[in-house]
Amino acid sequence: MNEQDRKPIITIALLAALADGRTSDEEQAQLRAAMSRLGVSDVDTLTASAERGEIDLSEVARSLTDVAARSYAYELALVVCHADGSLNDKEAAFLGRLRSALGLAATEVAHLERDAAAIATQAAAPGATPPPSEVDLDQMILQQAMIAGAVELLPDRLANLVILPLQLHLVYQIGRRYGRQLDADQIKDLAGTLGIGAAAQVVESVVSKLVRGVAGGLLGGIVGSASGLAAGAAVTFASTYALGHVAQRYYAQDRRLSAADLRELFQKFQQDAQGLFPKVQNEIQTRAKSLNLQSLLQGLRGEAT
Repeated sequence: MNEQDRKPIITIALLAALADGRTSDEEQAQLRAAMSRLGVSDVDTLTASAERGEIDLSEVARSLTDVAARSYAYELALVVCHADGSLNDKEAAFLGRLRSALGLAATEVAHLERDAAAIATQAAAPGATPPPSEVDLDQMILQQAMIAGAVELLPDRLANLVILPLQLHLVYQIGRRYGRQLDADQIKDLAGTLGIGAAAQVVESVVSKLVRGVAGGLLGGIVGSASGLAAGAAVTFASTYALGHVAQRYYAQDRRLSAADLRELFQKFQQDAQGLFPKVQNEIQTRAKSLNLQSLLQGLRGEAT
């Protein structure tokens, strides 16, 4: 794969993020911000064209240089479409058109489709573990933030599908501690208020691995560095840590905080997490060496690993 493939792959990721047909203005703003952080120079033009349906998917697919790039583009789109759970009809139709445009046979990608669907379905169920005590909350938030950061270091792109469920599970457990029985939509609304959207997170996370050359030989030729790896883990660690502490304040105060208060708290806790990250970075890297999809899913379901 070469540098020429970078923009088409990012464009396909963006189209996948918009494929569900129900992306809100706030989610679109999050996507534009993520694309900008990924170094897309004409982000406003690109996202506006994608939102208006003006991008020719077949033309983008033809611009990819080889089979490796086409396979990577499809896998990335698959991850993005499954970011917030099972596919809807529009996402399934988009993936079908993309597979055809890329010239990929259904049998070539069937195993990836099965794995992505299984992960998204299994990760959606909240864990059965009892809610933490008040004393244990801070430690639980730190531990979940470190696990989410460690996922960023895994080469398996499907692993990124569990970052949002890890965050949702964290908020679910915190809500239970304060007597709230939350569903996934309520938790996603809170995350969305703080600027944490499923599609934007996955696009930024997985495409960052492309840009940084994380995934072994497939991406070895494109810009990569250890500092880039750490940066991705730091961002996910900080957002998860901040989300947990904001949720703790929010439910402890019986949901009386305004959206502006929540966002202000989120920024504060993100800054705290950024200062904390260098102290836990080595532990996050150590955890990444022993993590795999099965252990992550077991943790989300509240099973022993």
